[in-house]
Amino acid sequence: RSSVTTLAMASVSEPITFREFCPLYYLLNAIPTKVQKGFRSIVVYLTALDTNGDYIAVGSSIGMLYLYCRHFNQMRKYNFEGKTEPITVVKLLSCFDDLVAAGTASGRVAVFQLVSSLPGRNKQLRRFDVTGIHRNSITALAWSPNGMKLFSGDDKGKIVYSSLDLDQGVCNSHLVLEEPSSIVQLDYSQKVLLVSTLQRSLLFHMEEKSVKQIGTQPRKSTGKFGACFIPGLCKQSDLTLYASRPGLRLWKADIHGTVQATFILKDVFAGGVKPFEL
Repeated sequence: RSSVTTLAMASVSEPITFREFCPLYYLLNAIPTKVQKGFRSIVVYLTALDTNGDYIAVGSSIGMLYLYCRHFNQMRKYNFEGKTEPITVVKLLSCFDDLVAAGTASGRVAVFQLVSSLPGRNKQLRRFDVTGIHRNSITALAWSPNGMKLFSGDDKGKIVYSSLDLDQGVCNSHLVLEEPSSIVQLDYSQKVLLVSTLQRSLLFHMEEKSVKQIGTQPRKSTGKFGACFIPGLCKQSDLTLYASRPGLRLWKADIHGTVQATFILKDVFAGGVKPFEL
């Protein structure tokens, strides 16, 4: 009992600082810090990041997508053909096939269907392009769990729905929604797309093609406030989401956009947040 009490007292008096267990040298050393282009030496900046249990995907300022395979300790790289431009967002998905989507500063979106050594899985790298709709920087991407739907948003408020048929090698895209401000975050579950923009958060019901704003009023100040569904297997009527708000507040809301609770986090951050090394 005394050891438990001591541990409890220590945890109260000594705040725990999170820190990366080991520096990611194996990842960073596989990405060049500079590349040569003609007579010029260009610095490589890391501009986008996503991870899952199988891969770490890193986008760069030179239009190269670096994909680190955790299981085999291998780095692969994929590039956008044509003009070199920064990758602004990447999104991984592991379902029957491993997929990674990447968006660029000019509005290009590409999907890579990765090669797998497992029986019955994809044996040849395939690429699908979302073209002709986005004209501005891609700011958000979201997958459906089965990999058949990809949603992309840009900094002018356009949201594009791309339907992928991996067996036929077809990708069809069309505009589904247009907001007056930049898209901050997208999330998809149970035929409902959750959208957070600089001005508001909303729910777009795919089947009814209806929009429901979260809360009754737009934000009083614009900003990059995200929103996401609470993960879990459930039916559409049980979906719950969190939406961040100005003033260090967090809304919990249901599928109808009705706010169920407000969490005020000012006190949590009042003493400042300790920096920690990655």
